[in-house]
Amino acid sequence: MAERLTFTKGHGTENDFVLVPDLDGVLGLTAARAAALADRRAGIGGDGVIRVVPADLADDPAVRAQAGSARWFMDYRNADGSLSEMCGNGTRVFAAYLRREGLETADEFAIATRAGVKLVRRDGEEFAVDLGPWRLTDPETAERDGFDALVHLDDDGDPCSALRVELGNPHTVVALPEALDLDALDLTRAPEVRPEPEHGTNVELVRPMGPGHVAMRVHERGVGETRSCGTGACAAAIATSFWAGSLDTGATWLVDVPGGRLTVRLRSGSGVELTGPAVLVADGTVDLSLLPM
Repeated sequence: MAERLTFTKGHGTENDFVLVPDLDGVLGLTAARAAALADRRAGIGGDGVIRVVPADLADDPAVRAQAGSARWFMDYRNADGSLSEMCGNGTRVFAAYLRREGLETADEFAIATRAGVKLVRRDGEEFAVDLGPWRLTDPETAERDGFDALVHLDDDGDPCSALRVELGNPHTVVALPEALDLDALDLTRAPEVRPEPEHGTNVELVRPMGPGHVAMRVHERGVGETRSCGTGACAAAIATSFWAGSLDTGATWLVDVPGGRLTVRLRSGSGVELTGPAVLVADGTVDLSLLPM
């Protein structure tokens, strides 16, 4: 009988993931295997793949060092198999899985990621995750010019000014000109960012909707356009607050994405918290012989 791999499918505002339990730390998750699982035609389908593994059994010594604070490591790969530091929506889905499986029973607990320990808590029917400190990639240029990057959204139009924000993973937030329709923009290919980021970047296109309220679309590195991006929603709120001169007010932002709505709370000391739904929609098994090693 073929060896079977157990999985769970979940999403946070329709940013979807394949979760693979590896409670003994023996499975591993190669780039090729993750890409095969995430394939929407020949695999299960998802924007990313999350391996659920004890933090003290992680391959990365920097992650193992987090085991004193967090029992479980969110080993995250993008849909193309590339490694990612972490994922805001993924952390909530990961937390929902840990709770359902009885691997965590408290209403607040820590998880290990490649971007450090993240604290998660239940917030009614949703989950909130403290994403920790953020920083501007080039604060000197940003303070002087109001932006630190240019983004080409098409071959013919003028570039748009943008602000780069680091939240454990890289983001480039575009201040969308009023003349451009957010819904009509073509994100089937990655926008061209200058200066070109060494390790790629997520690109958020943001339209203000009112006080403390923005709409956003996102092109994620290693994936393409997704229905939502949790850290991208935080980057959008941070950048919009920066442009408004209100970063230090501790504001709460509503961020509308194609897959729903997220809440972002800006905290003192360059901290940020993300709140939103986490839904586990299916469980199953897949024949390991059909997946690459």
